[in-house]
Amino acid sequence: MTRIFRTVVFGFIVLCSMFGLAAAQDRRQNEPGKFDFYMLSLSWSPSFCETARDSARQQQCGRRPYSFVVHGLWPQYDSGFPEFCQVPAPRLNRNIVSSMLDLMPARGLIFHEWDSHGTCSGLEARDYFTAVRKARAAVNIPTEYLNPEMPLTVSPGEVIDAFIKANEGLTRSAIVIDCNRTRLREVRICLSRELHFRDCADNGRRACRSATLVMPPVRGAAPAQAPAPAVAAPAKPAAPIPAATAPKQAPAPSAATIGANQYATEAQAKARCGSNTVVYVNLSSKIYHFAGHKDYGTLKNGAYMCEKDTAAAGARAAKDEKRP
Repeated sequence: MTRIFRTVVFGFIVLCSMFGLAAAQDRRQNEPGKFDFYMLSLSWSPSFCETARDSARQQQCGRRPYSFVVHGLWPQYDSGFPEFCQVPAPRLNRNIVSSMLDLMPARGLIFHEWDSHGTCSGLEARDYFTAVRKARAAVNIPTEYLNPEMPLTVSPGEVIDAFIKANEGLTRSAIVIDCNRTRLREVRICLSRELHFRDCADNGRRACRSATLVMPPVRGAAPAQAPAPAVAAPAKPAAPIPAATAPKQAPAPSAATIGANQYATEAQAKARCGSNTVVYVNLSSKIYHFAGHKDYGTLKNGAYMCEKDTAAAGARAAKDEKRP
């Protein structure tokens, strides 16, 4: 009888302890602002577009080329994560939605991320999406993944190594690779609440287990064309187009002229710069110009850059040019 009594008492104590732990967890679970760190999720858009359907495909998979886009900035616990912390979620201003389309190219995605994750940040909507932009600006995308023209075959370890090489202070424990059986889907990077790199704790265990992955090419990326064969000169050259009707076009810099943090298109630079100003650098004179200047995007030997990266490249602003 005594043995049975002890067993019953022990079971009761364990049961009470379990309820106590559950209650302690529930007091924190899904409480806005109560979390340990963020996870920035970067989605490889070409993989998404190979399987997307209906409205999701129309919003993100049109003519404009995308490489890595922001899926979301997710508050995390050291083990697990909160979601849908305010139901219904505070109304999201459509001006905020429009301002985020350069990083998150689908309105439905922006609304969903605010409802499911943004409400758990404890921030107002504008402050949360400012944090999203700052988090994206803190991460450099490896050059080889900016605009691949052909499918890439990679391993999860190679992708991790490329991001570590491109981002000082980033470690393997701060990166999670997400995939399906054959394609890279996402690179997830863990950040402190102050948006500094940190390890992913237990959440880093949800990793891709495939040995090799395909990264489909960026949509609309045009492979280099072979030079046209030489032809005889016409007997009479065509009359030149008057300058007033022939706007100056921006020639794409050759691959040899593009260096670190230099981009052939403004869209690529904006994806890297976040809230930082995009400028156009004369790679010969090392002088850069702001949008609206006659030389912006029109030089034969030029590249788009984030203004914050120009000093490292030895470039400076034009003396007589005003900032926008």
